[in-house]
Amino acid sequence: MKRSSLRILLLGLAITGISLVHYITPLHLHYLHDVFQRLYYLPIILAALWFGLRGGLACSLVVSIVYAPHILFQWGGTLTVEMEKYLEILLYNVVGAVTGLLAQREQERSLELQKTAEGLEQSCKKLEEQSERIIAIEEQLRRAERLSTLGEMAAVLAHEVRNPLASLRGSAEILRDDYRPGDAKYEFLEMQIRETERLNRVVEEFLRMARSRPTELKPCSLREELETIITLTAGEARKHQITLTLIPDAADSTVMADSDKLRQAFLNIVINALQATPAGGSVTITISSPNSSLPPGGGGSGWGGDCYEVRFSDTGPGIAADALERIFEPFFTTKPDGTGLGLAVTRKIVEAHGGMLTVESELGNGTTVVVKLPGG
Repeated sequence: MKRSSLRILLLGLAITGISLVHYITPLHLHYLHDVFQRLYYLPIILAALWFGLRGGLACSLVVSIVYAPHILFQWGGTLTVEMEKYLEILLYNVVGAVTGLLAQREQERSLELQKTAEGLEQSCKKLEEQSERIIAIEEQLRRAERLSTLGEMAAVLAHEVRNPLASLRGSAEILRDDYRPGDAKYEFLEMQIRETERLNRVVEEFLRMARSRPTELKPCSLREELETIITLTAGEARKHQITLTLIPDAADSTVMADSDKLRQAFLNIVINALQATPAGGSVTITISSPNSSLPPGGGGSGWGGDCYEVRFSDTGPGIAADALERIFEPFFTTKPDGTGLGLAVTRKIVEAHGGMLTVESELGNGTTVVVKLPGG
């Protein structure tokens, strides 16, 4: 609006200035009058370019009204002598109309081209969104294909693993008979039998992964489960000169959980931490009392309230921000020999217990995996 007002003001000043100079110029200076009467074309053409047909006609009409008294009074109004001056008024209007019409058509064409360009831009955005959806769907199909292949391999794996597991369990039971309860080797053989049974259940669970079934929750001591994990991984920690420490809570940290699955989740986290920690480093496991809360709904079980927090902190190199965003994606891994399933399965187990699993990490500052579980 301000731009239009400024243009009208400029046109008015131009017409006024030309008219004043024209009227005060002596009549005997014919060549100057010829110049001034042609200067009127400038505001007419500008008005036509700026405002189209209406602007050109309106400006030419104003110029005609301003120029007419000059012909009638200064030149005596003799039609036969000054006919070309009346023709000049006609030309003012013709130029205003033609220039305005052409300018208006050009403006309309520009608007059409602008609308077409906007439509093309919107179409391009829609195509980009559709392309992104197609890429995402293709990625999901590739994952589904890998999972299908993994399911076929699982059947073969189960057959190949179950027989050796049965042999290991039988051998451990025979060796256990040579020792009495309370003996250190008796306890280790008992642990081997339990872990063999757990591994057999893991294989069976892997085969039944396609069929979801409710998790059977029973009172479970976090301290006892984590002490078992420490015992199982102590040899690996010593081998790589890593200090493995458990800092339990003073209170009895009991949660409702499936102990086998919970142990599997904790074992995955500790093994990842040990693999990421260089020699001379440390992995610290800390259990905190139920002094914080999960959000309503927890990890998907409909639970919300006080929870225990277990923190697995290592002194490894940390995880880059771009990798941290994808760390729970199946088959995504930063390790050359990794499968990319450990954390995905672990998160699924934790959420099945109504808990939450998060990862805090920065390059050069180590990694902390936080598991929150509802109190029992």
